[in-house]
Amino acid sequence: MKPRILVLAVGVAIGYVLGTRDGRARYDQMKAKVTELWEDPRVVRARKDVEAYARQQAPIIRERAEAAAKAAPGVAKDVAGKVATVATDVAGKAATVATDVAGQVSETAKDVSAKAAATAKDVSAKATATAKDVRARAGEVASDLRERGEAAVDGAVEAAGKARDAALDVIDDDDDEDDAKPAS
Repeated sequence: MKPRILVLAVGVAIGYVLGTRDGRARYDQMKAKVTELWEDPRVVRARKDVEAYARQQAPIIRERAEAAAKAAPGVAKDVAGKVATVATDVAGKAATVATDVAGQVSETAKDVSAKAAATAKDVSAKATATAKDVRARAGEVASDLRERGEAAVDGAVEAAGKARDAALDVIDDDDDEDDAKPAS
């Protein structure tokens, strides 16, 4: 697999996990699925089968090369010996490479899993901090609105009191005028 594709796949996976509402639950679900797949008896068997097949084919190739060497005298025998040696080496290297690839895939999966977990924890912490900030700001706004409301109520009560006093003053003035007029 090309490194670019692997990086892209990891980026898409991390983006998907972090972009979902239930990111942690989905991450845990995906991690369990990958672990289950990697430890699946069929996958383990396939890895072992590839290695066994490579080891099994080396002697067969060697035998065929030796048979061909016996059929052709001289040079063919030397070539057959070299081919058999190369075939054995190739089979051994193929088995080694298969084992190395399996180990690297396992390590990469573990690294991706750890990095995704760390990123998910960071996102969770930042979301929690943002929620606390929003809650605090909402409390400040509510307190400010409460104070403004109380000030508006006080102003309205004061204005109503002044209006009442003015109305009563007018009524008192009218009563004073009526008392001052002589009775006719």
